[in-house]
Amino acid sequence: MARLIAILLALSFPQFAAATPPSEKVLADATGLPVEVSGDVAKISKPRTDINAIVDDRALKPFQGITSWAAFQQAGNATMVMGDIVLLEHEVNPALSAALENGLEVTALHNHFFYDEPRIYFMHIGGSGDEEKLAHAVRAVFDAAENAENASAFAGPAIPADDSIDPAPLAKVFGVQAQTKDGMAKFVFGRTTKMHGTSAGAAMGVNTWVTFAGSNASAVVDGDFAMLEGELQGVLRALRAANINVVAIHSHMVQEDPRLLFLHFWGKGSAETLAQGINAALATQKIAG
Repeated sequence: MARLIAILLALSFPQFAAATPPSEKVLADATGLPVEVSGDVAKISKPRTDINAIVDDRALKPFQGITSWAAFQQAGNATMVMGDIVLLEHEVNPALSAALENGLEVTALHNHFFYDEPRIYFMHIGGSGDEEKLAHAVRAVFDAAENAENASAFAGPAIPADDSIDPAPLAKVFGVQAQTKDGMAKFVFGRTTKMHGTSAGAAMGVNTWVTFAGSNASAVVDGDFAMLEGELQGVLRALRAANINVVAIHSHMVQEDPRLLFLHFWGKGSAETLAQGINAALATQKIAG
């Protein structure tokens, strides 16, 4: 009787096989890196031993937080990846473009240290799909960083010291009037969220803003995109397609509804061409929204 009960109980409850990690061989072959397995997660790591970093007047070792990594885990019928890529300034945008071009999402870009020399940045990535394609995508990010041209400034024309931006052609691109000051032009596009049950908009800092300096022929543009989470990847793709550099992706608030992310950028070139690239990024928000 006891044996019969045991059989009936076994048949009454579904049996779940233990989750298995993605293939170590597939990940190792695709990335060229050793794979560490913990439970159902397979992880590759790349210590940045090439960065002789000094933080707060002390040598920083890779074990202290300058090791790039990507972790892979089964998610239903697909594999998901999450990772954190350690980058120097000149490596950021080539690595970011490689991530987007190979089907990964870029979810954050920021610093982890103060008083670091050289300055170190961290690009967080994510994605879901075929494990081999994801692993090759991660490898492409590493390769893009390794092959990035070392430079002490962004490529582009020399920007005149005196500002003389004519806002009229830029206003035509954006469809709004500019704020002007000392030869510079600024455009602001408000967003709305709620904080503490109260609506917060452009005047509270919930806005996308774009400022042009230099001349219309040789301009520098900087600014800050305010985005819903679902808009981030479209904005990133449009900015990089326009050769506008991304310098930070992070949050400015907590517990707002809806949640907003902020992206800071920097570009050099013809003011009107830069405006067209930024306007293309704004257009992706209208589509995504």
